Amino acid sequence: MSDATGIYVNGTWRTPATAESIEVTDASTGETLATVPSATDAEVRAAVDAAASAFASWAATPVATRASLLATTAEALSARRAELATTIAREVGMPRRLSDRIQVGLPVATFTDAAARAAALTWTETVGNSTVRREPIGVVAAITPWNYPLHQAANKLAGALAAGCTVVLKPSEVAPLSALALFEIFDSVGFPAGVVNLVSGPGPTTGEALVRDPRVAMVSFTGSTRAGRRIMELAAQDVKRVALELGGKSANVILPSADLERAIPDALFKCFLNSGQTCSALTRLLVPRSELERVEELVRQGIPRFAPGPALSDTTLVGPLASAAQRERVRGYIRHGLDEGARLVCGGPDAPAGLEQGFFVEPTVFSDVRNDMVIAREEIFGPVLCIIPYDTIDDAIAIANDSDYGLAGGVWGGTDEEALAVATRLRTGQVEINGGAFNPGAPFGGFKLSGIGRELGRWGIEEFLETQAIQHPIRTVG
Repeated sequence: MSDATGIYVNGTWRTPATAESIEVTDASTGETLATVPSATDAEVRAAVDAAASAFASWAATPVATRASLLATTAEALSARRAELATTIAREVGMPRRLSDRIQVGLPVATFTDAAARAAALTWTETVGNSTVRREPIGVVAAITPWNYPLHQAANKLAGALAAGCTVVLKPSEVAPLSALALFEIFDSVGFPAGVVNLVSGPGPTTGEALVRDPRVAMVSFTGSTRAGRRIMELAAQDVKRVALELGGKSANVILPSADLERAIPDALFKCFLNSGQTCSALTRLLVPRSELERVEELVRQGIPRFAPGPALSDTTLVGPLASAAQRERVRGYIRHGLDEGARLVCGGPDAPAGLEQGFFVEPTVFSDVRNDMVIAREEIFGPVLCIIPYDTIDDAIAIANDSDYGLAGGVWGGTDEEALAVATRLRTGQVEINGGAFNPGAPFGGFKLSGIGRELGRWGIEEFLETQAIQHPIRTVG
């Protein structure tokens, strides 16, 4: 990334106006990978200036042209797949072999899908004597987290650009390097100047300056519920539209008829993926009380597969957490679980043997967890699974829905039909049944404190559109 500085405005990389910078660390070693600038308020204003100036022209650009640029972006991302997978493995901690498929593979699919959806979307229709038009909302501020840095940027930018919006992206300062690579690609494939802009820096300064700008029509944010509340507060001053993808504490309901030999290994993977640093992680495992002992035995049998290791190792499934602060936060929750009286099945708060360097946490499973415990209520964002026993299916559904969050969920049953009957009763934005795969063409978002709005598929484009009705005279004959 020879020219990429962290500030890309109006089609050019800018030399930062201040020497103030942020270190990006290697999650497996704690060593410094790179530094990025903390954009000044003036640089944020310049980015919004560029996006506002480019908006009218980009909004008028034929949908086919916009779609072609998105498709070309997908191809360019795919060409740099190995490099990007390694970069994200180092700055986030997801093992490289998973980063290739998930952290880079999903963004490639998202840009490809957005190109096709934009071309197929109904932009104008007739309703009675009205012409109903859909048009882009305007300048979008996209603020993304560190856990899936390229994936979350793609979720927002692909939809916004397909809709005809111009964008200013502020990536997380913890993991900004894949965003710099993405903007190198935007520059190389020929997006017009001002359509895409990048400012790096902390949320409380750079992010808030971006949200406060009155020319920003919409804020699309992924991150903590606490930060989401702050963005809503700031956006309300100008009645900006917000799309918020926030926290989760998702339940995985194992029905009495489920095949435990399949369900429990999958449950461990769905909790420990990305070291648990996934907003939609299935972190509450609800099991029939009569099967609790068997489930615990299967957990003990399965946990060696998830032994933590360096992110660049080809045998690692669980890497480090993204930062020292996140490591200490997760270890604190594990200690809290012990203090609350939850029974430790495996893991614990100590550093994994031989991995004292880097930000590692032992994958940890608690059993006999009550749903009112802190470890069952709050998003830990680490490799911690809570096993909660239940007595009846109605009881399981009540426990699953007894959460401030509603982002994701899972159900395992003897048949898909049985699992589906329970899935439809869960108050959550998406549910997988019997290990169903993530679909980047389906809507993603949550209920309750998990957020507002949807990303991906046609819903991820429609989120960035306004609707205009033009009323025509009603002509009478005679």
